[in-house]
Amino acid sequence: MQLDKNVISRLEKLARLQLDDREKEIFSRDLTRILAMVDKLLELDTSGIPPLASPTEAPQNYRDDEHIEYLDPEAALRNAPKQDGHFFLVPKVIE
Repeated sequence: MQLDKNVISRLEKLARLQLDDREKEIFSRDLTRILAMVDKLLELDTSGIPPLASPTEAPQNYRDDEHIEYLDPEAALRNAPKQDGHFFLVPKVIE
């Protein structure tokens, strides 16, 4: 894949970056090297190799789904300093 200025500008916009010309050149060079490594991996013959579901061969020990009794909403809100009957009311932290 060839990286031109349009591709770099689009990536810059998607990543919400503001790069100067020097940073764009560094970004372009680094990304070109990364893509070259990926292209090198594509040269490998992987036919006959099954895909991995996990990077380790250890068996996955999943637990059975169980129904658990949770605290009912009224009991959870009983000791809340502020609530509106259904939800905890907390101070606004994001403007």
